[in-house]
Parts: sequence; structure tokens; C-alpha cells
Amino acid sequence: MLVEKRKKTTAEIPTGSMADIAFLLLIFFIVITTVGTDKGIDLVLPPEGDVKEIPKTNIMNILLNDRGDILVDEESRFINQIKDIVKDKIAKNDKIIISVKTTKLTPYKVFVAVLDQLKQAEAKKISIAEPDK
Repeated sequence: MLVEKRKKTTAEIPTGSMADIAFLLLIFFIVITTVGTDKGIDLVLPPEGDVKEIPKTNIMNILLNDRGDILVDEESRFINQIKDIVKDKIAKNDKIIISVKTTKLTPYKVFVAVLDQLKQAEAKKISIAEPDK
């Protein structure tokens, strides 16, 4: 009588469907995850090369210096005054264009605060001038 030797069976984890499971988990997390996008300053830019001559009476200048001081038509102003000044100018002249010019060292928070004031004043025509080199 012959006694058969039993083959030793080792415990294995079936890996045939692991790639499928990983792929499904990846798709699941991609679908349910929302990608946060930063809200920036919402500006509509004109097409490049669109240059027009504008009378000086239709331009309102806002200048910002390195310290964050604000000049509106060559008069020193505070940030919270800009909204009312711009509203008055727009009421008098609906073709007014607000030109905002900064220096390279103007604090960013001051620039954004001025743009917020212009938005609250419902200014639609804003020109952001390049700083002097």
C-alpha cells in the first residue's frame, strides 16, 4: 500500500483582481473629490492691440506708491473714500475710465483694496497701468 504524500498548500492572497480594485478606488476618489480653485480678481481684459485715444477729461487717475498711499486725481485719499469719489465721477460722466497705476513695491493688499472699492462703486472701465521701470 502506497501512501501518497500530501502537497503542502500555502496560504496566498489572490492578487488577480487587485489592480481592478485599485483602479476603481482611484476613480471613486477622483469623482467625489472637489477641486478647490482660487478665486482671483475677476477682470475681463480687452484683446491685445486694441488702443484708442481717450480725452483727458474722461480719465480719472489713481496712483499707489510704495508705502500704500493713494492719490486720486493728485489728491491724497484714504481707501474708504475711493468708492464715493468714483460713484460721483461716474454719475457726472458715464464715459469715465479709471486708471490705476502702482509702483513695483506697492503692497498687494492696498492694490486689491482699491480694486474692491472700484467694484463696489460699480466701475466698469478700469485701466491698470504698468509700473514705471
